[in-house]
Amino acid sequence: MQTFTQTFLDESVELIKRIDTQAVEKVAEGLAAVRAGGGRLFILGVGGSAGHASHAVNDFRKICGFEAYAPTDNVSELTARVNDEGWDGCFAEWLKGSRLRAGDALLVFSVGGGNREKNVSVNLVRSLELAKEVGAKIFGIVGRDGGFTKQTADACVLVPVVHESRITPHTEGFCAVLWHLLVSHPALAKTQTKWESVK
Repeated sequence: MQTFTQTFLDESVELIKRIDTQAVEKVAEGLAAVRAGGGRLFILGVGGSAGHASHAVNDFRKICGFEAYAPTDNVSELTARVNDEGWDGCFAEWLKGSRLRAGDALLVFSVGGGNREKNVSVNLVRSLELAKEVGAKIFGIVGRDGGFTKQTADACVLVPVVHESRITPHTEGFCAVLWHLLVSHPALAKTQTKWESVK
């Protein structure tokens, strides 16, 4: 009988085979164009994706020379905005405070991509609506059907569903794989990472 470990890894292999590599290339090229134009990158995620956002900000700044930020990195401001403006508006108001503008970009990490009708990750939806209003670019790495992120994005990678009861772990796990791919991509990487530079 096959172990759960082998099953999960087999699903991961299948998932890799199904990833749309052209979508990944389009995100890389789009992000490179934003950086070349002097735009800033705002990375949004909730829950585990907030952790990814924080890590990715570090790598986009350090490896790619991208001016990048995440609203979840400042817990004092985030909780003040949640308290005063509500959870649904906290990211959009933070982006307004950051003077989000044309030439900037949002990068969304999300299992579902946001859905106003189902009242899921409405803070992402409102941020994307703001990005559209001001003319900022939208990129995403999302799961399920991609939600509002996929509908509004200039380029978006959809993490395939390989098992209905493991959508979240596969999406969040491969989000990390994909943004590490992006910061390593020749279109974006500017600085060699430490261990690759140690002789």
